[in-house]
Amino acid sequence: MKDSVTFREKIGYGFGDMASSMFWKIFGMYLLFFYTKVFGITPAAAGTMFLVTRIWDSLNDPIMGLLADRTRSRWGRYRPYLLWGALPFAAIGVLTFWTPDFGMTGKLVWAYVTYTAMMMVYTLVNVPYASLLGVMTPDTKLRNTFSSYRMFFAYVGSLVTFMLLQPMVDFFAGWLGGGEADVLNESVAGSDVAISGMPEAWTCAVTVIGGLCALLFWLCFRWTRERIRVDDSQHAKGSVGRDLKSLARNAPWWILLVAGVAVLLFNSIRDGVAIFYFTDYVRSAYKLPHLGWTLGTLYLLLGQLGNMAGVALAVPLAARIGKKGAFAAAMGAAAVLSLFFFRLEPSELGWLFTLQALVSVAAGVVLPLLWSMYADIVDYEEYRSGRRPTGLILSSSSMSQKLGWALGGAVTGWLLTAFGYDQSAAVQSGEAIAGVRMMMSWLPASGCLLAAAAVLFYPLGEKRMERITAELALRRKTNE
Repeated sequence: MKDSVTFREKIGYGFGDMASSMFWKIFGMYLLFFYTKVFGITPAAAGTMFLVTRIWDSLNDPIMGLLADRTRSRWGRYRPYLLWGALPFAAIGVLTFWTPDFGMTGKLVWAYVTYTAMMMVYTLVNVPYASLLGVMTPDTKLRNTFSSYRMFFAYVGSLVTFMLLQPMVDFFAGWLGGGEADVLNESVAGSDVAISGMPEAWTCAVTVIGGLCALLFWLCFRWTRERIRVDDSQHAKGSVGRDLKSLARNAPWWILLVAGVAVLLFNSIRDGVAIFYFTDYVRSAYKLPHLGWTLGTLYLLLGQLGNMAGVALAVPLAARIGKKGAFAAAMGAAAVLSLFFFRLEPSELGWLFTLQALVSVAAGVVLPLLWSMYADIVDYEEYRSGRRPTGLILSSSSMSQKLGWALGGAVTGWLLTAFGYDQSAAVQSGEAIAGVRMMMSWLPASGCLLAAAAVLFYPLGEKRMERITAELALRRKTNE
């Protein structure tokens, strides 16, 4: 099986999450800022919208998983969705960043409709993509490798987004007639961010990124293969109920679900508030215009590089202390390091960037392990029940991410309002700044500790998975 997996296939599988991550990071790190500073929605309204739409979206993931499990085509069960969903993914992403000239109610309705549609098409593509990991190989160590390629390219996608977004928006702002003076007008919404003055520039920039995403999904479709076949009799009438009941009795799945929600709660709060932290807190120590946006972008870029280093460490670290041990150790380290952010002064840029690098390395270790552990749960479910609902189980990983993202996005918006954040003010109050600092430190650290505590109860260690893999191989050979 290892010999049949090519380097190109590993790259192709990585391309799928590179495409997903390019939009995921735009949504996670810039969408709250876009809605409040560019589109003009209040932080509280945006936070509520995130909670409602993301909870709805997370509930769609298991449905999509069940549908993918029951799909039959000449390309397999999961790969076709990469082909079918690529163009809608790009098109609806562009509409999400289009700013029609509506009143406040109309703007909020537009945000609800387009963001809900975007997340549904994201699910249409991403759940089958995630499920591929459970059918490309039965080898648990090779799954670690595939998962590491996936997360490495996901962070490459994030880097590409960060490197392209601001230059493209600035370019399109000038090209569309905003002019350098208007684009860099510091009086726009009280923000020093160059891109606030030309909403149409966002639409053009996201159009370019969306086209690149569609191409990457097509390459992922072309270069990957499904090798583990499931007996179609498992998907007979009434099988959905049996799959759901069986999964409800799967203890490792519940443990990993809690850990996954906590990890994304940690990530979404830190990512969502980062630009606010720099434009409203760090910038206060300097008089240079637009420095907050520039430093915030560098901070996020450094985070992606740290994440990539963490992904590279995931496989050797898991080989030494196991997936469970590596996961818990990384989350514990991220929690402790995150707490130091609250003590930092705006002028302590050296420490700020050092801590960001270290936290990001720790966070980068976790996500490939999380996906690989979910794929192991697919094997465990087949071992204990004789059923292999790959799409259903792998969809729960994306569901946990979206639940954590929903809670994190909503909490971020609500807390900004609760601490008195005013999106139209040039200078924020001391209470608002203190709240932003807390959301960069104490709240993310709490998510890390919850994830570490949950995974300590995870029972599928390396030795047990080796026994399960051997037993499944014997069963499949017997049934041939």
